[in-house]
Amino acid sequence: MVSVIAYVVYAIDKKAAIKQRQRVSEKSLHLLSLVGGWPGAWIAQQRLRHKTQKTAFKVVYWLTVVINLACLLGLTLYPYEG
Repeated sequence: MVSVIAYVVYAIDKKAAIKQRQRVSEKSLHLLSLVGGWPGAWIAQQRLRHKTQKTAFKVVYWLTVVINLACLLGLTLYPYEG
C-alpha cells in the first residue's frame, strides 16, 4: 500500500514541477521510501522520468532501499520470538 502512495506522491510532484507549483519535499519522498514505499518510488522514477538526474537524491533513495532490505534480511534471519 505504501508503494502505491509513493507512486501517487511522485506523480503529484512531477505534475507540480511541470506546472511550476509548490513541490513535495525531497525529505517526504525519502520518508515514503524508507517506510516501505521504495518499489513504488522506483517505478514512478522510471515511468514518470522523475528525480532520475539528481545524484544526491538518488544516493539517499538507494540508501533507503538498502536499509529496507537489511531490515527484511534481519527479520528473516532473526525473527522475533516474543
